[in-house]
Amino acid sequence: MFLRPQPLDLAILAALPFCACAAVDGDGAPTTGDRIATLPEVVVHGDRASIAPARRLDADAARTAATSDTASLLDRLPGVSINAAGGVSGLPSIRGLADDRLRIQVDGADISASCPNHMNPALSYVPASQVGSITVYPGVVPVSRGGDSIGGSIVVDTAPPAFAAPGEGVRLSGEVGMYYRSNGNAHGANIGATLATEHLRAHYAGSTARADNLHAGDDFKSHDFTGRAGHTLDRDEIGSTGYATHNQRLDLAYTRGDHLLEARFGWQSMPRQDFPNQRMDLTDNRQRRMHLRYLGDFDWGRMELRGYRERLEHAMDFGPDKRYWYGMASGGSFPAGGGAVPCAPIGATCAAGMPMLTESDTSALSAAADIALTGDGRLRIGAEFRRHRLDDWWPPSGGMMWPGAFWNIRDGRRERDAAYLEWEQRLGEISTLELGVRHERVHMDAGMVRGYDPASNMMGSFQMRDAARFNARDRARSDGHWDATAILRVAAGERADLAFGLARKTRSPGLYEVYPWSTWTMAAVMNNTAGDGNGYVGNLDLRPERAATASITVDLHAPDRRWELQFTPYYTRIADYIDAVQWDPATDAPRAVPLRDAFAVLRYENQSARMYGIDVSGKATLAETAVGTFGIDGELAWASASNTRTGDRLYQQMPPHLRLAIQWRHAGWEAAAEGLGVQRKDAVSRVRNEVETAGYGLLNLRLSKTWSKVRAEVGVDNALDRFHALPTGGVYLGQGTTMSINPAAPNHPRWGTAVPGPGRSLYASVNLRF
Repeated sequence: MFLRPQPLDLAILAALPFCACAAVDGDGAPTTGDRIATLPEVVVHGDRASIAPARRLDADAARTAATSDTASLLDRLPGVSINAAGGVSGLPSIRGLADDRLRIQVDGADISASCPNHMNPALSYVPASQVGSITVYPGVVPVSRGGDSIGGSIVVDTAPPAFAAPGEGVRLSGEVGMYYRSNGNAHGANIGATLATEHLRAHYAGSTARADNLHAGDDFKSHDFTGRAGHTLDRDEIGSTGYATHNQRLDLAYTRGDHLLEARFGWQSMPRQDFPNQRMDLTDNRQRRMHLRYLGDFDWGRMELRGYRERLEHAMDFGPDKRYWYGMASGGSFPAGGGAVPCAPIGATCAAGMPMLTESDTSALSAAADIALTGDGRLRIGAEFRRHRLDDWWPPSGGMMWPGAFWNIRDGRRERDAAYLEWEQRLGEISTLELGVRHERVHMDAGMVRGYDPASNMMGSFQMRDAARFNARDRARSDGHWDATAILRVAAGERADLAFGLARKTRSPGLYEVYPWSTWTMAAVMNNTAGDGNGYVGNLDLRPERAATASITVDLHAPDRRWELQFTPYYTRIADYIDAVQWDPATDAPRAVPLRDAFAVLRYENQSARMYGIDVSGKATLAETAVGTFGIDGELAWASASNTRTGDRLYQQMPPHLRLAIQWRHAGWEAAAEGLGVQRKDAVSRVRNEVETAGYGLLNLRLSKTWSKVRAEVGVDNALDRFHALPTGGVYLGQGTTMSINPAAPNHPRWGTAVPGPGRSLYASVNLRF
């Protein structure tokens, strides 16, 4: 499909020749003016990546990555995997815990997914080109970085402000980048420009990305129809994987002495993002955000104040690869040739899609102080407040979605108040102890709801029954959380370091786990954050999840770090783990005989869980020769996760996998051959009828060259074009009659096909600084 260029695309393309000229002078030598005066260390280094086993992502690797999905940058970190979703909205998973079970901060702000399918997660608002650093805290998280989460924290910061050096005057700098990937015809571009004096700075960044559908390494389906007349897909084509997104940001900063004031404004326009593991697609997403920050260094320590405001408008419907017209006037349940035809007017026999709309308003304030104590101690104290408002409604479109609007969540509210205290003290010459405690209170409420037809239970929709029960209940709730963390780091010698961690973490359920009220199958399947094809019903009686985690990190290394080997065994128990049970809409009770090998309606329920495993990572320099330095690095992860009440496996767990790369570096050149091996996945969630996947091995190749102001990279992913199914990618719903939970033959999609990974993809990227 041809995608028309947008103004931002054309502006970036027009800027490329000028940026290339600015990167070098007439003789090809680097230009001068590279001096940048940064603020004191408090401003630049605030991620605390030294807290084992935290890991930090290299900013240059993010900035030049040939990807539209920032979450994909994390899949090379030990213990981290990506649950596939849309092309911009992958969900990072830390040791099998993902989505709302993680705290994800972007420039200090907690961003919630405001969508019944979680199509707009936090990282979807941060293009890779704008990432300054990403720090991942798995499992045991300092309380200053935790809160309302049990799996870990991901802290994303855009680049800190840089000002002109004293006496330099006005400094102009910028950056332009582009990338292309052959599989899916994916391409993107970004531009940035900075105007700075010694005390003032203005920075603009814009990016755009587009793609068509991906193709797998082989045919993975036996049908090609999509439910739309005249529209078919190739049998190796992964339907509903295209997207288009545009992001812009304006940063203003002022510094004087050891004090910094920042104002950041962001805009996102995402006119399309299709989802291969959801029954709906994103048809519009508009976010506007404002972030204010004060950071100061004093004799006693440092102080940081933040304020955040976000407004969001989000829309879903059936994208181009899914059936849009429903009802007898469109061809009925079995339209001729498998393709429904347009009909009019909308009414009892004609339905035009199924529009779903969400609006949210989020504001937050925080204050944090880092106080230097006598000796080598530090005391960190902080307070946070976050207010989230959400409305989720589905306008009438005909058929059973008629005659009024369906309110999924009305006047939804979620507020968090938190305070924490964290003490860090050096114990002698080799040990450091950190202790922290955090208290958090979460308030939630929602208004009264109604179905499309509030006076009818027609055709098993149970709208009148379910709405009446929900509206009669007290929907307000308030949870109190106590979190605590203890970390002991020991330098056992010049070749070994140890870190011992204990943590108690708590998470209250989210709005989309508590308040979706309808057991009607059609409505339930539209509430799904898991990508498993099932329908979900909320539960007003859910209790907070409480997790206890213990881990040990052993870091073995050469004195000069020429080789390193780290391994972290961990163990987690979760009380009141929010899992699910199969639900019978007719009886409004657990299903007496579970459905097997089919999609089902499920209701969220508190149960219990146990998780344990080991993360291993290492690297080594193999040889240093006249033709370059050769090295090796890799990661290995193994985990087990089960529901201790039912004996079932937890959903969407990554099987054991190993990544190993041979690297070469010389005079700015870098090359790598990387192998990825993933074991067969047969330990699956039976309650969700999770699909098993076969093991596979992939080969990725890359080559890059870095000059003083230019970096270029080419490579090929899945070089051997191996077919593989994604173990945590969910079930394939990328085309067909997706509104029906288990459509009768010859309609699709039906249960049993996992979302495949992409086949071979050649890529190239270039990044210019001036």
